[in-house]
Amino acid sequence: MITTANPQTPTSPSPKPPGTENFPPFSLSRLLKTVFNPRPGERIAILIDLDDPRQMKDYAFLQNPACTIQAHAVNDFQKALQNGVLEELDLRGGEMFCYEKTGGSNLDLPDLAIDAAGNELSLERDIYPNYDLILCISTYSATAPLTAFAKQYGFRGATLHGVNPIILASGLSVNYQEVSKAAEKMRLGMTKADWVEIDFICEGKTYTLHLDLNGQEAQKSHGLCLGGPDIANLPAGEIYYVPEGAHGQFPHRYEDGTLGLLTVQGGRVVKSELIRGEAAVIAEHNEKLTHDPVTGELGELGFGTQVLPVSGRDIQDEKVLGTFHVATGRSDHLGGKLVPSMFKTKKNATHDDILFSPAKTPEIGAPEVRLRRDGQTHVIIRNYVPTEYITSLA
Repeated sequence: MITTANPQTPTSPSPKPPGTENFPPFSLSRLLKTVFNPRPGERIAILIDLDDPRQMKDYAFLQNPACTIQAHAVNDFQKALQNGVLEELDLRGGEMFCYEKTGGSNLDLPDLAIDAAGNELSLERDIYPNYDLILCISTYSATAPLTAFAKQYGFRGATLHGVNPIILASGLSVNYQEVSKAAEKMRLGMTKADWVEIDFICEGKTYTLHLDLNGQEAQKSHGLCLGGPDIANLPAGEIYYVPEGAHGQFPHRYEDGTLGLLTVQGGRVVKSELIRGEAAVIAEHNEKLTHDPVTGELGELGFGTQVLPVSGRDIQDEKVLGTFHVATGRSDHLGGKLVPSMFKTKKNATHDDILFSPAKTPEIGAPEVRLRRDGQTHVIIRNYVPTEYITSLA
């Protein structure tokens, strides 16, 4: 049995955050129309994550000021559905369900879900087969596992982890038809590349990472989910590849600010060396690489395509034009070969983006990014600024 309850009334709208003044106000109706073009009668649900899923009962988590993402799920998504969007788009449902936080990016989801009445449900039995559209507004990205479930059960959806006021007022307020068109122009100018090389500078020393692409078709994350079963990762707006090999070195900023130098061989990070900070952080990373080597595999190379304000969340900030990111770990949701069963430890089967941008990595410069294509080498980024080669594609 699935039941729902009325969440708390949302507070009055806050002023638009700085940097978002030129974006239209957030509209869930507009977002759903452009991303999904919903069909009349489709059922929609919202998933959230909590440390203790039992706090879903009667929306108890709204009393916890730390649950900002989940509060946005209620106030900006579920309340909007209940207050006119369901009727406007001729949709059904609007229920919210909670699962326990996974603790890592793109880890497999637990099956247990709790509804607003406190009932225990199964995601695979009660939720996935019974909804056509699923929005996952969570702490950690769930794109990889939900992509697999969407294909298995036939639903469409979107993952919107880390939602905050800046993302709502900018990255989720854009016209995704236009984002898709711009991304396609950039994709066509970058597809079938032989390789990409990135020069880094850190603490006065220069390093280079070479990534082999072997002429593969570039892919785009463009925010539209109009066809068959699939998941859109929002905010969207990037061109990406799954590297087929890589070698070299690149600096990495750990969460505590420690800087390490990562050595890449055979497409994988094989070791980290301390540049500055805590030696224990480096030792922990090296222990993980030794115990579970596939955790170091480079499973993505991505480039942002949008002009957006910095949000403080990688999910939006990696979509900013001029930024780029590599990712380690799981890659099956991007067309790669690394699936969870290939990791020695289940908790290691994450997909972890490593973003390089002036805001995220001020200690790490990127003097030049080069792309080899059609027998020519093009400089595409200098010091986090797109070159004329990229800007001319628009």
